[in-house]
Amino acid sequence: MKVLHSVHPEDFKKYDTALIRERFLIDDTVQKDAINCVYTHYDRMIVGTVNPVTKSISLENYPNLRADYFLERREIGIINVAGNGSVTVDGQTYDLGKLDCLYVGKGVKQVSFESKNANDPAVFYLLSAPAHVTYPTTFMGIDEAAKVEAGSAATANLRTINKYIHADGIKSCQLVMGLTILRPGSIWNTIPAHTHDRRMEAYFYFDLPAGQKIVHYMGQGDETRHIMMNNYDAVVSPPWSIHSGSGTCNYNFIWGMAGENLDYTDMDAISISDLR
Repeated sequence: MKVLHSVHPEDFKKYDTALIRERFLIDDTVQKDAINCVYTHYDRMIVGTVNPVTKSISLENYPNLRADYFLERREIGIINVAGNGSVTVDGQTYDLGKLDCLYVGKGVKQVSFESKNANDPAVFYLLSAPAHVTYPTTFMGIDEAAKVEAGSAATANLRTINKYIHADGIKSCQLVMGLTILRPGSIWNTIPAHTHDRRMEAYFYFDLPAGQKIVHYMGQGDETRHIMMNNYDAVVSPPWSIHSGSGTCNYNFIWGMAGENLDYTDMDAISISDLR
């Protein structure tokens, strides 16, 4: 399992594009009949994907976890971003359509993933954080997610924020997770930009058509940087960094956080006029 180490904001100012991509970008994880995970030193968050096509794929243990099984000391959030699939948790199977979410708590020993149709396979996005309390496995469909309408067509950021795992939704130890759907003609996400000093965040971009790109902005508000991203790319955002993006067309993205609290509104906004 690849490891991403923490970066100091003063060091980040000296990074070129290649080094930013090396230290923060998580790409090429969606591979046929494979599970790929990356361990980050930002609140020990693990970011990964599973793309079962012709067979069932199990959530494997990794030597660097020094655990008897993956979820011995962890919890995990799972969102399906493609064809219909299922997740089996210690013998119980949950069907996940596109944009459905499943939370699995600490102590579960066996998790496996399957697609319903090899011609239209599922792609499961995974976020896992350390946990010291056990919460029950919980399914939430996209229609059940708490929804917040944000932005406007005039500023090209009209979007629907869907909240799954949060203080008033699916219960977790420290994981917060949801997804945002941008309307046609809207390209900007997370405007105005913000940081949250008590939590890290990861973004996973999807439903981006072939040949299109997303510009992901990061860094401190008064000294920003950017990288170009593709469909199914993820990026890690440190607590000191903004995390905002614009695309060459509309797209969707999954956001997920871990850290000191579950308060979705715990953020420090930065005025657009103050961004540099």
